[in-house]
Amino acid sequence: MKSSPANRRQAGRRPYVVAMVLGTALSALGPVAGARAEAVDATARAINDMSRYCSTCWRNASLPADCWTDCTQEVFSRLLERVAPDAWGWVFRREGEERREFLRAIDTVKKRWQRGRKWSAGAINAVADRREQEARRLREQRQAVEQAAEELLTPRQQRILHLSFQGWTVQDIARELRTPAERISDEKYKAIRKLRAYLHEGGEDAQHG
Repeated sequence: MKSSPANRRQAGRRPYVVAMVLGTALSALGPVAGARAEAVDATARAINDMSRYCSTCWRNASLPADCWTDCTQEVFSRLLERVAPDAWGWVFRREGEERREFLRAIDTVKKRWQRGRKWSAGAINAVADRREQEARRLREQRQAVEQAAEELLTPRQQRILHLSFQGWTVQDIARELRTPAERISDEKYKAIRKLRAYLHEGGEDAQHG
């Protein structure tokens, strides 16, 4: 089965993260000699095992594959603060404080990323809802104006307002209707005044204005 581009990117970055964490851990262990060399090997194996374990956790938690490497790196950073590197080899060997710290770090990172995803989804939905509400409000207002125009205005006044809504200037409308621009401007003003009185004041007198 072919891996997705995100999985390939994540797999490509993992050796870099493992190497970086390994370098940090080894520097904390000090010079390599004798028994210390065995501890270094155990730490290296533990890092690889923990990295694979983390990836499985991120997959089971349905986190995006392109964030797995960052999550794993954060787990190791937290572990470095709480557990000595030469004790990492005990994480999968026994039930002890090392294992508990490792699992706590995974749980903390997982929940933080999940909260971030929920917040992002909520923010996107909120923006989408506001836009939808605004679009609906504008549609309702336009429908109300069109209905009022049909009831109150002459066909000529409706034509003038329709062209105005499309961006035509008074001069453009005057040329189109072969009418002086002053008269177009006056009819436009009267039509808008009628609509305002009808829509905002709700007065029946607007029909006679």
